[in-house]
Amino acid sequence: MSDAWQPWGREAMAERVARDIPEGWYVNLGIGIPTLVGNYVPADREVVFHSENGVIGMGPAPLEPDPWLVNASRQHVTLRTGGSFVHHADSFALVRGGHLDLCVLGAFQVAENGDLANWARSAEDRAPAIGGAMDLAVGAQRIWVVMEHITKGGEKRLVERCTYPLTAKGVVTRVYTNLAVLDVTPQGFAIIDRVPGIGDAELADRTGAKLAPH
Repeated sequence: MSDAWQPWGREAMAERVARDIPEGWYVNLGIGIPTLVGNYVPADREVVFHSENGVIGMGPAPLEPDPWLVNASRQHVTLRTGGSFVHHADSFALVRGGHLDLCVLGAFQVAENGDLANWARSAEDRAPAIGGAMDLAVGAQRIWVVMEHITKGGEKRLVERCTYPLTAKGVVTRVYTNLAVLDVTPQGFAIIDRVPGIGDAELADRTGAKLAPH
């Protein structure tokens, strides 16, 4: 790795996602790095965070956890003023009815046409099932993915075509990695932002699909 640049850490990735969420959006946060996003939305910006287990209006992680207040990842959360609890079926009715402006998910792979692959790969994974991701992927108005750009073994995660089983086809519109922010476009992955100092060639070398000209 070049000494001229450093990848973003998990917290920095979450903060970068939070920066782009507009006022007034209803947002679901998936397992993993996405759960950190709620910690970085400014208190004076109204973003309503939803969890599949029936929490609407989640706030940041608590200083003193309430053992009965958790998100769908079983992490302790807070409830913002005006927040509420709903039945599990009503929670999924919000998802399936298209009422979420955005869902932020983790993934193993994203294809250049927006295909999403985030099924668990083994029984040892943290969530060894599809969970609510399939409903969220087709129900939310927008899907943003946040993930490492490559695996620890050097496997590229932004690819021409997914080799893992698909969660949904053509749903991802933006990807946040530890190296860059990229939009899914017909011309390829378009670079919106990147870690300071990383060049086009270095980024392209770590991407398994074409980058859009800019």
